[in-house]
Amino acid sequence: MNAPASNTTAPVTAAPAGNPKRRTALTAIAVAVLVIGGGYGIYYWMTGRHSESTDNAYVQANVVQITAQAGGTVIAIQADDTDYVKAGQLLVRLDPADSRVALDQAEAALAQTVRETRILYANNSTLQAQIDARQADATRAAADLSRAQDDVNRRAPLVQSGAVGKEEFDHSTQQLASYKSAYTAAKSALDAAREQLNSNQTQTDGTNVADHPNVLRAAAKVREAWLAVQRANVPAPVSGTVARRSVQVGQRVQAGVPLMSVVTLDNPWVDANFKEGQLERLRIGQPATLEADVYGKHVIYHGKVEGLGAGTGAAFSLLPAQNATGNWIKVVQRVPVRISLDPKEVAQNALRVGLSMTVTVNVADENGLTVSDTPRTKAQGAVASTTVFDSMQHDADAEVARIIAANGGGRAKVQATAEPQAASAPTASADGAAKVASADAPATRHHHHRKQS
Repeated sequence: MNAPASNTTAPVTAAPAGNPKRRTALTAIAVAVLVIGGGYGIYYWMTGRHSESTDNAYVQANVVQITAQAGGTVIAIQADDTDYVKAGQLLVRLDPADSRVALDQAEAALAQTVRETRILYANNSTLQAQIDARQADATRAAADLSRAQDDVNRRAPLVQSGAVGKEEFDHSTQQLASYKSAYTAAKSALDAAREQLNSNQTQTDGTNVADHPNVLRAAAKVREAWLAVQRANVPAPVSGTVARRSVQVGQRVQAGVPLMSVVTLDNPWVDANFKEGQLERLRIGQPATLEADVYGKHVIYHGKVEGLGAGTGAAFSLLPAQNATGNWIKVVQRVPVRISLDPKEVAQNALRVGLSMTVTVNVADENGLTVSDTPRTKAQGAVASTTVFDSMQHDADAEVARIIAANGGGRAKVQATAEPQAASAPTASADGAAKVASADAPATRHHHHRKQS
């Protein structure tokens, strides 16, 4: 017999109830994500979209290279690495023995030149006195010639009548010839004296002892030697911290050889290397906030954009990229942007060259220039300057003036002035010889020398 079929079926398992804690956690995470996303969206809309940031930024400052202005042997080093020095402070001393010998020679040559130049001016008076003497001789000779000519003219008609003897007339004629020769000699001596005075005056006209070309040439040699002595001491041109000292005592250095560097840390700046895609909204003058890795986020610096680089860093690198090759791969380029810093903030929290910085530039105001195309004005002044070396030239000028004054040159202005003086020969009879004598005695010039303090 067949067994009766069973009507029973397998029981159905009911779905387990959900985990309320898990559901709460997931909901909280979702809400947190939405809140964070919304908050970031609000932040980006209000602030984030108006800023450009980079952590590829580094502190820079003027690194002044100290070089020798003259060659010599180092005998002392007055500053070392990490030392703070002030402008004008002595850094390195060179042996000045050779340059001092050259200075002594130049000073002696200047003194001798001043004395020789004074002789030139004194000769003007001597030569003028000689002209006056020669003029008197010529005048006397012209008078004797005129008197002899009159004697011959009176005796000539009387020879025919026998009133005057032939011997007496010949004697008068010979005396006339003698006076003509004496007059010619006196006239030649007068002309020679005038030429000597003119020759001497070409070396003295329009100048004085202190400004004479010979004195100026010798004075230039003194200044050159004086500067060589002063340059044996190498001063700091600016105030700053000494770095990269390479000079050693006893080392023989030549002019232009680097000895050390002085870094001016009181006015640094930051070179922020922004990606090329970030440059679109960067403008000159936009404000920036900066953080230094050495201080962390609790120290904030403020600055502004001073300028944009003229090219990318790769373009100005020592080995620029050759992008025309076949294995070219595009790399996002960066452009250096200079950010100035507030000197007061830098004084409170000092920076060092090369420190890493994080820079955030507020680009909300895009009215500025993309590059600084305005030239530097006189009001802005020089980028960097020093007055340390000005005193060297001033002291050299003072030494030159002292030597000139000590040797009689001083600031005395010696010059020759011309004054006409009528000194013609006495007029004789209408005879041609007397007329020549009168015409050959022109006016002479008297030259007076004046000293003005």
